[in-house]
Amino acid sequence: MEDGMTAVEPASPVIRRVRHALRRRALTVMSVERAGTHMIRVTLTGEALEDFVSLAPDDHIKIFLPDPVNGEVRRDYTPRRHDRASNTLVVDFVDHAGGPAADWARSARFGDRLEIAGPKGSGVIEGPISDWVLVGDETALPAIGRRVEELDAGIPVTTLVAVPGPGDEQVFVTAARHEARWLHRPVDHADRPDEIIARLERMVIGPATFVWVAAEGGVARAVRRYLIEERGIAPQWIKAAGYWQKGHADASVKDVG
Repeated sequence: MEDGMTAVEPASPVIRRVRHALRRRALTVMSVERAGTHMIRVTLTGEALEDFVSLAPDDHIKIFLPDPVNGEVRRDYTPRRHDRASNTLVVDFVDHAGGPAADWARSARFGDRLEIAGPKGSGVIEGPISDWVLVGDETALPAIGRRVEELDAGIPVTTLVAVPGPGDEQVFVTAARHEARWLHRPVDHADRPDEIIARLERMVIGPATFVWVAAEGGVARAVRRYLIEERGIAPQWIKAAGYWQKGHADASVKDVG
């Protein structure tokens, strides 16, 4: 470098934060279906959706459920798909024992009522991204599926998702150049990062690839650490979140970095 010249850092992605007006919305169940062995897909509708905004595939809304002890419980869920033309909002629920949201979704029927709020904000990932790698477990499938479906035509995206079995695999309709990789493991191994990291070790992650990770909190941390320390990926090219934490109800870490 010549004297007097200043080094210019290569461009990196940024996460643009957008705030939304927060209000509670009363919606009605339009349909309930299975999106996999352990996934229940609920389609909601209602006039309250008219000004609903969700700009990022990993946004979160609050859903409000009746509770006999506390009166009400709240849980975070991803808006899987919002269609303004049909005035519908799709929310996917992982079907697991002991969760109030899963219990509600399992018994939901046409005409049932559900109140939601949010998202209160969106984190829009922007920048010189040429490829995407999306890593997660079944709880991340709604955000991963939405990201894949919303990417522009021809954009390369590889997904690596750990699920209990073949019946949990999903097909995403997209114009992007999508390669799906599935890892089958028992539900009680969902807090173990080793198998995901072993699969990542066999993957090529080229320059200008943004890696998005969401899973159990300890798994997300371990995967992020591996990507930085073993693969040499700069932290600004990674977004990692703990969508749940083993042993803790309604616990999440939106950014493990």
